[in-house]
Amino acid sequence: MANKPFADTDLAKFVERRVLELKPRKSQLQIANETGFVNQNMVTMIKQGVNKLALDRVPSMAKALDCDPAYLLRLALAQQVGDTSAQAIIEIFGTPITANELGWIEAIREFSDDADPRLTTRSRTALRAVFGA
Repeated sequence: MANKPFADTDLAKFVERRVLELKPRKSQLQIANETGFVNQNMVTMIKQGVNKLALDRVPSMAKALDCDPAYLLRLALAQQVGDTSAQAIIEIFGTPITANELGWIEAIREFSDDADPRLTTRSRTALRAVFGA
């Protein structure tokens, strides 16, 4: 049995899910080519957790997987350096914000008339209700 040290990482699980979701439109070979890998085996090794996703491949992999590069970067950082170190890096440089998250921020600014509203108990409850949590 092959060694799979990264099989339980969020990145491996995400790549596996996205490859499956894209299967009707895009082959794994196409994803590998768009990422810049010579063959599809590298994508297989990443989704199975045999190999890490190199940070310099995050932009091209995000494009190939049709996902937000900031989200994929967060997953790749945690996979590369571990959760604690990834949190330190994010603390220093700031949290990468996805395009979807930016949309939420822009809506908050629009609907609050740029008032910089505090996150209150009431607003947290409203968010919980939106997400069904």
